[in-house]
Amino acid sequence: MEDEIIKPIIDAYLMRLSATDLKFKRYLYDKINWETRLIGIKGARGVGKTTLMLQHIKEHFPKKSEALYVSLDNLWFKTHTLEELVAYEYAHGVTHLFLDEVHKYPDWSISIKNLYDTYTDLYIVYTGSSMLEIDYSKVDLSRRQTLYTLRGLSLREYMAFEGAMTAEPIALDDLLERHIEIAYDLFQKAKVLKYFSAYLENGYYPFYKDAKKDYLIQLAEVANLVIDTDLPAVEEVTYSTVRKTKTLLMLIAQNLPLMPNVNKLTVQLDTSRELCLKMLYALDRAELIQLLTENVKDYKHIITPEKIYLNNTNLMRALAPRSEIGTVRETFFANQTSAVATLTMPKKGDFLLNGTSLFEVGGQGKKFDQIKDIPNSYLAIDETEIGYGNKIPLWMFGFLY
Repeated sequence: MEDEIIKPIIDAYLMRLSATDLKFKRYLYDKINWETRLIGIKGARGVGKTTLMLQHIKEHFPKKSEALYVSLDNLWFKTHTLEELVAYEYAHGVTHLFLDEVHKYPDWSISIKNLYDTYTDLYIVYTGSSMLEIDYSKVDLSRRQTLYTLRGLSLREYMAFEGAMTAEPIALDDLLERHIEIAYDLFQKAKVLKYFSAYLENGYYPFYKDAKKDYLIQLAEVANLVIDTDLPAVEEVTYSTVRKTKTLLMLIAQNLPLMPNVNKLTVQLDTSRELCLKMLYALDRAELIQLLTENVKDYKHIITPEKIYLNNTNLMRALAPRSEIGTVRETFFANQTSAVATLTMPKKGDFLLNGTSLFEVGGQGKKFDQIKDIPNSYLAIDETEIGYGNKIPLWMFGFLY
């Protein structure tokens, strides 16, 4: 292979690298063991997976020729293979390979396994859609790789991104036991409620800073692209199923929170019960919605969810701008806590965390009426700076990661 053939890949890599800023790094950056030979990073569109890899290259590779970043949705791969590229670059000194959008490449897991086995001193980091069921792909990578998941910005990260405050994540147990003193300390650093309101509207996806006034338009397009391109790349679906999945997403957005009647949904979508449930779980894996089930969610054994939310409050603004404040609060709570705990639907109350801690979510006037006398029960209260007893300010659940 000649240098001229590779040049578009190298040019694209160096251009992306030069535009990468090192000022703000996501919470996952320092948690990744970059010494592992095979690393997978899953996450929804727009949460910053690409930036994460490029920041690592920029910070740790003085000789940029030793690392190569490439997005596998590049048109270059219509006439060339990943194997060709790696063979050439490895012979020219590349020791670390960073692959973006792997789910766009046919039989990506086979290619990565073969590269891993062939080049025994080559380090590979790849990113892919949050929809990837990597452990169940055509080739088992689980014994070879370390897999990470990157979520959208937490409220804690958003405030750091805005330059308002830096703070360490709060462990859930510490939050439940010590929320008063923690809240007091944090409010010495910044007026959190001001940033909390802004975060609910436009703080979950890092690209909000560049998008500015077009953020909600771009976010709606992200949701559209996930269904149009990511879903078919991961699942074998027909055009009809893609269209019905979009309709399903909008039905959910227009009826938040949705207590699903699957039989009714199948009629509205003109589909089968099985396919309707598969679409729901696909949207959940894509991090466009959040399914709340009575038992811990298991993607191998699909059951009817008890309640459905959109994944985060920014998506609500983009797809369901007239949502009630109560639903906004519950969506925020579910989104932030599900990053660090298992979330299920209790018989009483709104959410059960890790099967032990029961929560009701509401405004300042919320009382324990519905969950009184239940052990380990708490209220997550909005519009409150500092709580008391088992009443915890809602914003504090944005500091869990």
